[in-house]
Parts: sequence; structure tokens; C-alpha cells
Amino acid sequence: MHLHLIGGARPNFMKIAPLWHALRGHLKIRPVFVHTGQHADAVMTSDIWHDLGLPKPDHVLGWKSCETRDPMAKMMQAYEALCHDHRPDMVLVVGDVNSSLAAAMVAAEMRIPIMHLEAGLRCFDPAMPEEQNRIAIDHRADLLLTPSMDADDNLRAEGIAPNRIKLVGNIMADTLSMMDAQIEKADTVGKAGLKKRRYVLATLHRQSNVDDTAGLRQICEALVELARSEEVCFVLHPRTEQRLDALGLNNELTAAGVRLLPPMGYVGFASLMRDAGVVVTDSGGVQEETSLLGVLCLTLRKSTERPITITQGTNRLVAVDQLTEAVTSALHASGNRTRVPAKIPLWDGNTSPRVVKELEAFLGC
Repeated sequence: MHLHLIGGARPNFMKIAPLWHALRGHLKIRPVFVHTGQHADAVMTSDIWHDLGLPKPDHVLGWKSCETRDPMAKMMQAYEALCHDHRPDMVLVVGDVNSSLAAAMVAAEMRIPIMHLEAGLRCFDPAMPEEQNRIAIDHRADLLLTPSMDADDNLRAEGIAPNRIKLVGNIMADTLSMMDAQIEKADTVGKAGLKKRRYVLATLHRQSNVDDTAGLRQICEALVELARSEEVCFVLHPRTEQRLDALGLNNELTAAGVRLLPPMGYVGFASLMRDAGVVVTDSGGVQEETSLLGVLCLTLRKSTERPITITQGTNRLVAVDQLTEAVTSALHASGNRTRVPAKIPLWDGNTSPRVVKELEAFLGC
């Protein structure tokens, strides 16, 4: 039986990697790695695959980005063509990126069973594109694999049949566990000449922060202010870098002493995150990883689809006008606290075997 593992953006690869490793020797289920091409830069794709021990994709969708055409439509056309030529027995999508929705929509139209790993997450902000994607995928999926009990509750509240919902835990915990030795060995902090737990690590990419010119300027002003007294490292997502360049903000940040770092591979960034005093982000995955590492996290958003990282983890929501004070306070706290990874049920590094078990039950093998 052929299972398409759909990846197209950086977070997808980090989530399918432990599952690919768990399935590669399976007697009946063959994992087929499909790259949709949503991210094209090597640092966001092949560098991540290399870090995580993923092979080159079995299939790369052949389409090119064009500003005058809808990339979702082109992605769907390319994936539909692949499914006609190499029809899988099941399609697995992860998270909430456009690649996952495109594959799920095609699979639903072609009546190919869909599994959604990381199902049920909700921030209850209908304007957020990722929220729209989550809901659309979940209501097409045949098997919904959730990371936490709140996700189960969300799905039941939306009328999804309980027998389609399976609590398996957080796949990101598997990735961290799998890569622990390499992260420890990387020593990104030492190579960069930083002091452990005394620097701010920032990474931002969501539309609400990056595409809003006034908001992005305000974020940069806060980072500039922080850089007067603290070491600030800003790891740039390609989209964020383009926006900073267009507005001339990268020069202002550099002049103020903010370290602008290019996109990083999984190991390098995880190493930098592990040793940070505080992390500033809008990434869902980073909210999870910092909780798993016991690192203080400030999320520049009004809501989060991962509320368990607040109630049981190390995460806190902040507004831009609170950022400077919140970071300063968090850095002080970081230096005086024992760093304890959050103990969240089923975030134990054993999600992949649970996913395989649910796959086997669903496919009858």
C-alpha cells in the first residue's frame, strides 16, 4: 500500500520526518515522499531533508510560481496529475499550510482517503489563512490525528464523528527526540560567540505581522530598542527578508546591532532556540518546541491554536507594544530559573508509533 506523505513547506518536513523513518521498513505500507514545491529555497527544503535524514522526494510537483495566477490552483493541478499516474492508497497531510490543503482537496475529489496529522487545532480567528486551511482539511479528512485533548474537543464541537478522531500526541516531540544528539553537538551558540540564556531569538513570518507595514515597523522598533541593552538575533524567513528589504528596515536593524541571520536548517535553529534566553515568534511549531525544551516563549499574536503551550508550557501571548518590557522581564527570569521541559500528555517522542498503529487499523493491515 502506498501512502503519500505530503510536504511543501519547512514545518511539513520536520513533521513527516519521524513518520517516514517509522514506516520505511514497514512490510505493507510504503511511505512515498511528495514535495509540492511550496518552498523552493534549499535552506527551506533540501537542507532540512539532509538534517532530518529524509531522502530526496519520490515526486516533486512540476509547477512554477507566478504572481498573476493562483498558486493553490497550480499546485492542485500538478498533484491531481501525479495521483492519476501514481494513485496512492492514502494521503497524509500535516499542519495548516497551503500544500496540505491543496493535497487534501485533490484527494477528496478523487476519493482517496485522507489522514490529517495535527488535526483539530483552532485559534478561533476566522481571518487567519491557516485557520481557514485547518478547518477545510479537517472536514475533508477520513482520519483525524490530534496532538492534545483540546483538539479533540474542537473537532467534536464541529460535529465530526468521534470514531474518526484519534489522539496520538505531538509529532514535533518525536523530531526533537530523534535529533537531540545532533542539536547538542551543533553548538550554534558557541560558534556565534553568544552567551547561553542571555540573548533574544526572534523569528516571524505570518501575514498579520509581516505583511502589515505599520505593524512590521513597530516590531522592528521594539527589536532596535532591545538591542541597546541585549543581544538580539533575528532569523529571517524568506518572506520576512523580502518585506524588510522592500521597506529598508534591514539596514536600520543592522545599524542598531540586531543580528540578521539567514534562514537556518533544522539542527542549527533548534540549537539556537534551545540556548536562548527568550524566543519571540509567531510560529506554531516554535511555540511547541520551546515548551518541549523549557525555553520561555513570547508569541506575537492575539490568539494561538496551541493553548496547551500556555496552560502547560512556557508560552505567553504578547502585543507589540508589550514586547520590550516582556522580553526584558523574560530574560531576567530565564537567568534565575531552572529550565524544565513541559510535561504535556503524549508529547513524549512516541507519536510516530501511535500514528503507524492508527494507519494499520484504518487500512486493515
